[in-house]
Amino acid sequence: MNFETVEIKAFVPARDFALSKAFYTDLGFEVAYSSDDLAYLKAGECSFLLQAFYVKEHAENFMMHMLVTDVDAWWQRVEASALAEKYGVRALPPEDRPWAIRDFVITDPTGVLWRIGTNIDRAPEDAR
Repeated sequence: MNFETVEIKAFVPARDFALSKAFYTDLGFEVAYSSDDLAYLKAGECSFLLQAFYVKEHAENFMMHMLVTDVDAWWQRVEASALAEKYGVRALPPEDRPWAIRDFVITDPTGVLWRIGTNIDRAPEDAR
């Protein structure tokens, strides 16, 4: 028997499908496939499916977490492209978290919360 896994993808909701695709392209994802109601987006080895589906309670409680090698470079892209202003979304700059990740927070136009971060060394006093 072989229980090796290959991939797992989330289906991310989009209230305005075209607007969300544009947001994710500006964020740094490429659209590898798209139909009228589904898009396959990827950045490096990370990917997800964007769907033309929206339920407010679902979307506003949906969260994605992506680890990257250089969180500050990703944040610079967010700032340089003025994503927060362009799409009217919330974006908070990177911080070192007590759980040994440096990350920033950004919401997409639908209200999906993203945490994009890099693993960092845990401080000795936090290693308990």
